[in-house]
Amino acid sequence: MKKGAVALLLIVVISGLLFSQTYKGKGRVFGTITDEQGNPIEGVTVKLFSERANNGFEVMTDASGKWVASWIRGGSWKIDFIKPGYIPESAVIQVSEYKNNPEINIIMKEAEGILLTEELKAALTEGNNLYDEGRYEEAIQAFQKLLEEYPDVYIVHMNIGNSYFVMEQYDKAEAAYKKVLEQDPNNNDAKLAVGNCYQNQGNNDMALEWYNKIEFDEIKDPTVLYNIGTNFYNLAKFEDALKYYQKSVELKEDFEDGLYQLGLTYLNLTKYKESIVVFEKYLEYDNESGRADQVKAFIEFLKTKI
Repeated sequence: MKKGAVALLLIVVISGLLFSQTYKGKGRVFGTITDEQGNPIEGVTVKLFSERANNGFEVMTDASGKWVASWIRGGSWKIDFIKPGYIPESAVIQVSEYKNNPEINIIMKEAEGILLTEELKAALTEGNNLYDEGRYEEAIQAFQKLLEEYPDVYIVHMNIGNSYFVMEQYDKAEAAYKKVLEQDPNNNDAKLAVGNCYQNQGNNDMALEWYNKIEFDEIKDPTVLYNIGTNFYNLAKFEDALKYYQKSVELKEDFEDGLYQLGLTYLNLTKYKESIVVFEKYLEYDNESGRADQVKAFIEFLKTKI
């Protein structure tokens, strides 16, 4: 299965829709949103969407920049952080209903020169709705029309690139992502997206060239680290994959996917003791699934190697 564009900055808007509650469960996630100076930002809309339930809801940050979402089901959730005057941010997390989920801390940057008018919100809503409905060509047309009227909102090129990406028109997707980089050369999401375009076309050398453009120390999102690490892992570049997996679980100790892949990476590097330590750490968070059974078998095998 080809991977989708991950951890990308998507422009989203407050929909105002009332959701049914198929997303309900026992999980709880929370976090804090600040500006670049560390000051809390009040009134940020935190829009949560469960991929498993195909549903979601919204909460707001308080005067301390804090937000909480309770009684939600486990699985993958996409979270968008939106406030007029700031560049929107997004994250994808794995929610557990039975364990403590890590705090999500977001830094939002002010959107210089961009005023989110009602007209602009309406145009964004139209494009995003078409994208969500799978009407990608129409979404592209809507986003292009928006850019004609609001050329300063260059980040919308990201949405256009994502639309081309899911249509597997990678050359056009790459061109759109590079439009973002023309305005923001340090945008790591756009660099990652260009790398994914090459990866999905089987051009591993160019994919790695783009992944390596991303400054390692600047990546603070465990999911982004995991995905870059997996790209290296799939190319049997285990030493490169190692540092990304290591950092992903440093940032999120209970990141089960990261721990699993880190254990496999150590195994492939014949670092058996380290692999055992990581796999045992994995079992602290998951001891009953089918993958946990695999991990237990790995540990027994590895013990015969040391």
